[in-house]
Amino acid sequence: MVLSLPVEALRRAVANRDPAPGLVHHSDRGSQYCSVDYQAELRKRGILISMSGKGNCYDNSMVETFFKTIKSELIWPVAWQTRQQAETAIARYIDGFYNPVRRHSSLGFLSPIAFERRAREVS
Repeated sequence: MVLSLPVEALRRAVANRDPAPGLVHHSDRGSQYCSVDYQAELRKRGILISMSGKGNCYDNSMVETFFKTIKSELIWPVAWQTRQQAETAIARYIDGFYNPVRRHSSLGFLSPIAFERRAREVS
């Protein structure tokens, strides 16, 4: 079975972060997130599904902010030669910089991984 890129990315994210059941996956109504395979993967892993309301861009503002950030910091400044080159760079950016290093004002100027670590310590 050939997996779609979104399902592969979801599996990789779950393997890297090992979230507890009950994680909320919020997305827009893109076809990749509505697909049967993607929805099945979320359910299989105990991930709760949340989608933005039809025509409501504000439901997904955190993800839209992420896309703006990755585009301005990584994607737009580089002329990618191949799709594979871009995919590798994006994975490195997310796993090697954005989540473990990049500080976010909405998280008290902690990186996402530091924020999660602190939240686990508190609970």
